[in-house]
Amino acid sequence: MIDYETEPEPGLPEPLPTGEQVLWQGAPSWRALLTHALHVRLIMAYFAALSTWRIADDMAAGASFAAAASHIVPILTLGLVPVTLAVLYAWFAARSTLYTITTKRVVMRSGVALPIVLNLPFSKIASAAVAAHSDGTGDIPLAPVPGPASGAGVSTLLLWPHLRPWRFVRPEPMLRALREPDRVARILADALAQAHAQVPVAFESLAKPVTPARAGPALINAVAT
Repeated sequence: MIDYETEPEPGLPEPLPTGEQVLWQGAPSWRALLTHALHVRLIMAYFAALSTWRIADDMAAGASFAAAASHIVPILTLGLVPVTLAVLYAWFAARSTLYTITTKRVVMRSGVALPIVLNLPFSKIASAAVAAHSDGTGDIPLAPVPGPASGAGVSTLLLWPHLRPWRFVRPEPMLRALREPDRVARILADALAQAHAQVPVAFESLAKPVTPARAGPALINAVAT
């Protein structure tokens, strides 16, 4: 993980070596980030529950519905603050992020205030997975090669929200909120297969787990995150 000042190629802090090619580039959907990473629906549900409780409590004390409803204005105003901040952060995070898959690595450029680049050679990726959401977007977490140094150089603070949730001991970088997760997963699976001299994974394997006998760095399973 490095910071940088110039970008000779979009999403890349330096030109690619001779023979290495970009296979895919894309950015996360800010709406999907807002929903699945920042959980804005839970925030809205919390303040909606507070408002409902306040109206019910006031009406139980004898107030009219109109009077009770007027008392939730401060609650809704307070709730508007975190929702607005979440929307702004999701929008800026999506605009400042660019994922790149080349023939030899995965590069993640991110950072709203401090641009950083995470460089993941295929040799450091033990496995990948794809998780689809109901809105058509999806995530692709990348598990590091097991070992004492696995996850080294991956800062959970700087890389969030581009991380698989609840992986603290061994952080897993994640291509998050992708608009075409299946297509991106297939591109990555084929690239990993070629890099490790394995047979490319069939597209259908994205929808069902791969048996342990076939498991390997070029395979992508469907998982829930």
